[in-house]
Amino acid sequence: MHNKSSNLTLNTHRGIIVTRKLILTVAILISAGCTSTYKHSELQTPSVKLNPAAGVLISIPEDGWYGNTQYPNSGKMTANAVRAAFAKNANKADLAKDCKDEECLSKIDVEKYGYFVKPVILNWEDRATEWTGKSDRIEIQIVIFDAITKQELANSSYSGKSQWATLGGDHPQDLLPEPTNNYVDSLYR
Repeated sequence: MHNKSSNLTLNTHRGIIVTRKLILTVAILISAGCTSTYKHSELQTPSVKLNPAAGVLISIPEDGWYGNTQYPNSGKMTANAVRAAFAKNANKADLAKDCKDEECLSKIDVEKYGYFVKPVILNWEDRATEWTGKSDRIEIQIVIFDAITKQELANSSYSGKSQWATLGGDHPQDLLPEPTNNYVDSLYR
């Protein structure tokens, strides 16, 4: 009887080890599939770092489209991600409320703002990744102007795509913070 009990305990222990290894393997596979990827393309690099004491005014881009689908509030979400990134680096970072695109540049208060930032949504795809295997995608262009001279200082774009193992919780806006923060940080450091 003692042998049967020992074998049962040994088999239970082996089963627990196998279960733990299986759970660890699944967790590793899921986490590897949950990593989003980004690409950055510098069209014009600023010749000097941006001044953190100068305020930044950011326009709100038009909402993104993919095919016949418009994504409401994607412009506002993009502008908010850009504002959040600049707010970490600049004394003042505000969204433009009374103007759009480069119209803001002609109306900018140079006493308050040293830079005007124009984000543009080039691509915005919200896919049912967990069912289709197609990744969510974004492509954002950020153009930065000197508020006084009205000259373009920097022009860059980045794209991102989610991985297939999103479990239904990811959206294109979730792809905005990492590349936006990295790019804006590089402008100041």
